[in-house]
Amino acid sequence: MNAINNAAGFLARADTLSTPVWAASTRAAGRAALATYGLPTRRAEAFKYTDLAPVTQAAFGAEGQALALPALPAMRGHARLVFVDGVLRGDLSNLPPRPLSDAAGLLGSLAHATQPLAAMNAALFEDGLFLDVPAGEDAGLIELVSVVTGAMGPIAFHPRHVLRLGQGARLTLLDTSDGVAGLGYLHNPVFEISLGEGAEMAHVRIQREGRAAFHLSSVHTAIAARATYDNFTLNAGGRLARNEIHASLDGPHAMCHMNGAQLVGDGQHADTTTDLHHAAPDCGSRQTYKTVLAGRSRGVFQGKILVSRAAQRTDGYQMNQALLLSETSEMDSKPQLEIYADDVKCSHGATVGALDAAQLFYLRSRGIPQEQARSMLVEAFLTEAVDGVGDDACRTALSEAVAGWWVGERSTAPLAGRA
Repeated sequence: MNAINNAAGFLARADTLSTPVWAASTRAAGRAALATYGLPTRRAEAFKYTDLAPVTQAAFGAEGQALALPALPAMRGHARLVFVDGVLRGDLSNLPPRPLSDAAGLLGSLAHATQPLAAMNAALFEDGLFLDVPAGEDAGLIELVSVVTGAMGPIAFHPRHVLRLGQGARLTLLDTSDGVAGLGYLHNPVFEISLGEGAEMAHVRIQREGRAAFHLSSVHTAIAARATYDNFTLNAGGRLARNEIHASLDGPHAMCHMNGAQLVGDGQHADTTTDLHHAAPDCGSRQTYKTVLAGRSRGVFQGKILVSRAAQRTDGYQMNQALLLSETSEMDSKPQLEIYADDVKCSHGATVGALDAAQLFYLRSRGIPQEQARSMLVEAFLTEAVDGVGDDACRTALSEAVAGWWVGERSTAPLAGRA
């Protein structure tokens, strides 16, 4: 199957969409890229460890039967925007959304069609949100909830979310994705985020798609002088999940934190790929990613830090650690540094290992049952990443998601080392 033919189904769907004038150029660029290059195969270096063939071979768009809306995450007393089966539901939201057409001048400015996932999204997006936080305003916590009910069958949906923070503005976005088990749908969201000078954004993402689903997402962020972008992503669902984060530090004294955890159970494949560009002087970045793998599973981390010649006095740090709970799990790690400035402080590291037998023995010798001891050690492994999330509501939601995954995985997949 050649690269163009592997996108034939998506191109056919794109041909059926009506295109409003404000989206015409974005959709045309995405469709042209998809028709010319298709979706990447494992021959592409960036997708060497992640095979998209199951996505390109799946059949999306079949009709399903009407099903009841599943329970939404508990309201936490904050503004909420809810998407059901890829469509924004005003009746379930309590924040009046701005139409995506208001962001027409921003569409495609950060997520270029040269990026495969962004190109597919550009060709096929039909809905999304536009959040515009004025200069000096603190928008507090806003929840973005995406739920797949199964009512439409094995659908594919491609929301485009555009966020703009003015000078000194602040926002915390809690972004959750959930879906029914057993349904092979595709969720391909793209975020374009622009932070003005001195703006601050915390972006917490919790991905708990159904275990037969595909989740391909990309975040594209431009960070101005003295602004801070803090991203935490939890990958805990889906048959195949790829989370891309592309960030550019464009002004002096900007900061970017990209942290996260991947919880990869039996039969799952999870890929986190980061691309961080230090384009201005006196900027800092921190990345810490943790992966826990159980059963027959595969995790991927690819992290690139590019330091331009103008980015003197850069301070960059990247760490990737994986914990294997099974002899049939696999972790692929590829950290990269590309540095053209001569006054920098950059470092990266990667570790892969199993639970510490001495620590496990110590806990067992104190009368703690094996499963509880294992749970304690896994929780301790993840603590460093989760504790970096500052907002209490976000941290609680993350802890609940981690606990839910661990309980489910213990009951369905054999783990190496059990007595």
